[in-house]
Amino acid sequence: MNPLPRREFAVLFAVLLTVAAGNTALQTVLPAIARVIQIPDMLVAIIFSFSALLWTFSAPYWARQSDVRGRRRLMQLGVIGFMVSMLGCGVVILAGLNGLLVPIATFALFATLRSLFGIFGSASNPAAQAYVAARTSEADRTAALSSLSSAYGLGTIIGPALAPLFIIGVVGLSGPMFAFAAIAAVVLVGVTRWLPDDDPTHYVAGGGAPSSEPMVSGAATGASVAAAAHGRPPNLSWRDKRLLPFMIFGFFSGSIQAATGQALGFLIIDTMGGNALEAQHAIAIAFMAGAGATLLAQWGLIPMFRLTPPSLMRWGTAIAVFGTAGIAMAPDFYTMVIAFAFMSLGYGLARPGFTAGASLAVGQDEQGGVAGAVTSVNGSCFVLAPAIGIGLYQIGGVLPYWLGAGALALLCLYALSSKQLGAEPGEHFE
Repeated sequence: MNPLPRREFAVLFAVLLTVAAGNTALQTVLPAIARVIQIPDMLVAIIFSFSALLWTFSAPYWARQSDVRGRRRLMQLGVIGFMVSMLGCGVVILAGLNGLLVPIATFALFATLRSLFGIFGSASNPAAQAYVAARTSEADRTAALSSLSSAYGLGTIIGPALAPLFIIGVVGLSGPMFAFAAIAAVVLVGVTRWLPDDDPTHYVAGGGAPSSEPMVSGAATGASVAAAAHGRPPNLSWRDKRLLPFMIFGFFSGSIQAATGQALGFLIIDTMGGNALEAQHAIAIAFMAGAGATLLAQWGLIPMFRLTPPSLMRWGTAIAVFGTAGIAMAPDFYTMVIAFAFMSLGYGLARPGFTAGASLAVGQDEQGGVAGAVTSVNGSCFVLAPAIGIGLYQIGGVLPYWLGAGALALLCLYALSSKQLGAEPGEHFE
């Protein structure tokens, strides 16, 4: 199997990088926006939960459509959904900050426009994952998917780093949303121009690659062509016995990460004295430290030690336990940042392990389906977990972190005891 061309991988990387950076930038400024506009903390969690709920249901559909319509088309749809959502949210927040909308109207409109990302923005992630999985061998897939996943880590560095730079002039706290909408427009041009047309119906109908677009090895895979010829791709449920242990691991690890991460901004604001605007740079520093640790895991440790999915899930959860408990015990902001970096390092190992393990558990013709299942589970982690995290934070500031550390310890034991989670590449359980 030929390796994925660097230019194509760079485009896929840019898609996920932009989405991750934009969402993390939004996550870092939204606590300050909520405090300025006087939106209750819990409503902030509800905004993300509603979008995540839509993401959970839409991602498998878009994954199946990527098999039928091609990965590029679905990535275009996802980038457009992200761009329109960001632009609309920016307009609403700007109106709310200037008193043109009352807080409840700002919340309602923002949640509605954010839902566009949940419905349409979810198309790009499974399409990108399936594109890479279909173009790599089993031996290379863990490293390839880890490299692709590192786009999220890099995005979570760039997002918080750039967000304060865009809080300027009349746009104020809404500036990052306008900026990332513009960046998404540039990425959309790159997807359209540099990714090959891999719509399987073109090859089925024409008997070969269209003259205007060279057929790229693996881009229109045999699986995709077969799926298009039969009118629908293989239907793969997250309840499939080959996938279920990975989906359980992915859901609980992602939910704990979402709950503790969502509460972190509020914890930092209150630790720094309660001034939301003054704490904005501190929030950015914390998220950048966590993202840097994630990149260390995905760009350094995974390729250096050639870690397999079982090792990634086991070591990752163990390290995340240490970091999560460290946040709960941190006496000051700087200790909190170090602990958050360890927590993020753990997730930077565990999350690619879950993704690669699920991909390796099924056949080549089911990569679109498994990508949809993984993306759906990732989205489901943000349906209730953010609200739970903030609710626990309101009860006791460090309560989400003590409970999170305990839950991660149980998850580590699950990863150690499950035969399927412990299967090395090439082992399959029917």
